[in-house]
Amino acid sequence: MPLNCGIVGLPNVGKSTIFSALTCAPAESANYPFCTIDPNVGIVNVPDHRLQEIGKLIPTEKIIPAAVEFVDIAGLVKGASKGEGLGNKFLSHIREVGVIIHVVRCFENPDIVHVENRIDPAGDIETINIELALADLETVDKRISRLDKESRTNKDAQKRAATALPVLKQLRELLQEGRPARSLELDQDIETEVLGDLHLITRKKMLYVCNVDEASIGKPNPFTDVVREIAQTEGAGVVILSGQIEKEIVALEDEEERQIFLQEVGLTESGLTSLIREGYKLLGLRTYFTAGPKEIRAWTFHKGDKAPQAAGVIHTDFEKGFIRAETYSYDDLIALGSEQKVKEAGKLRQEGKEYLVQDGDIMHFKFNL
Repeated sequence: MPLNCGIVGLPNVGKSTIFSALTCAPAESANYPFCTIDPNVGIVNVPDHRLQEIGKLIPTEKIIPAAVEFVDIAGLVKGASKGEGLGNKFLSHIREVGVIIHVVRCFENPDIVHVENRIDPAGDIETINIELALADLETVDKRISRLDKESRTNKDAQKRAATALPVLKQLRELLQEGRPARSLELDQDIETEVLGDLHLITRKKMLYVCNVDEASIGKPNPFTDVVREIAQTEGAGVVILSGQIEKEIVALEDEEERQIFLQEVGLTESGLTSLIREGYKLLGLRTYFTAGPKEIRAWTFHKGDKAPQAAGVIHTDFEKGFIRAETYSYDDLIALGSEQKVKEAGKLRQEGKEYLVQDGDIMHFKFNL
C-alpha cells in the first residue's frame, strides 16, 4: 500500500517544477497554462535512516526502501468540472490517487503569469475546491438518480436505496455548498457500503503545499499564513517548500553536500521528506521492516493493522496462511547491537493474529500455504 499522491493546482503555480524536483523526473514546464496534458508519474524512495542502521547490524545483499508515487496532474481552472481546460480528463486522474497534494502559489514574480493575473492563495484554493466538489456533485447526482429508478421496480434495490439515499442526499447538500465530502463523518461500514465504488475526489485527504520563493523559505509569509488558516478549518495538512530550492537540492549528487546546502538555507530537511512525512501522517501510515541476508526492506502499513494484515502487504498468501510473527523493535536492535543479542535478551517475541503491528517493528512471518 504505497503512498499515492496526485499533485493538483492552478496553472503556473509550480506543480511541474515541484514534481520534477521531488522525483528527479523531467516534467514539461513552461510559462503558459496547460503545459501538462497527460499526467506524469514518478516513483520516489521514502527517506528512512533506519534502513541503513539496520544494514550496519544485519549483513545483507541489498536494501529496499518503501516507495511513494507522485502523479503530476495538469492545471485545473474555473469550469474544469464542466470540461473547461480539458478539465474532465484531468479530474479523472485525480480519482485514482490516495492523497491530493494541492500546490498553492505563495510567491510573487511578474515574469511568471498567473491564470487569474493576481496572487491570491485563498481564491486559488476556493477555485480548485469548488471544481472538485462540483465534479463529485455530478457523480452523486447520477447515483441518486440511478437508485431512484431501480428502487421503483426492484425490492433489493429498495433496501440499498433505504441505506444509501439519506447519505447521498446529505453529501449532495454539502457539495452544492462547495464543501468537501470528507467533512461528512460516516461509520466505516456505511462508508464502504455506500461510497466504496464512487471514488469521490473530495473524500480524499488533502495536503496543501505552499510554493514560496527562495528568499521566503523559513521566514514569515502572509500568503502561507492564509493557507495554514484554511487548512486548519479543513483538517488538511500543510507543507511549505520552494520548488527552486528543491531543484537545487536534487542537483547535488553527494548526500553530505545536500546536508550542507540545507543548513545554508536554514532547513533541517528537504521538502520531499516533509511532504512524505505529512502524507504518512494524514493517511495513518507506518513502516515495519523485514531483514535477512538477501534483503532488508521497508513495508508500509496502516496504523491499527494486525499482524496478518501487515503480512498481506508482502503477499496475500502471507495473510491467508498466517501462523505467527517473530518480531522485535528497531530500538532494541540498535540498543543491543545484533539480532542474536536481541534473542538472548528475550526481546524477540512470538506474536499471533491479534498483534497490533508497531512502527519500527522488524518482523519474520510464519505462514502455511
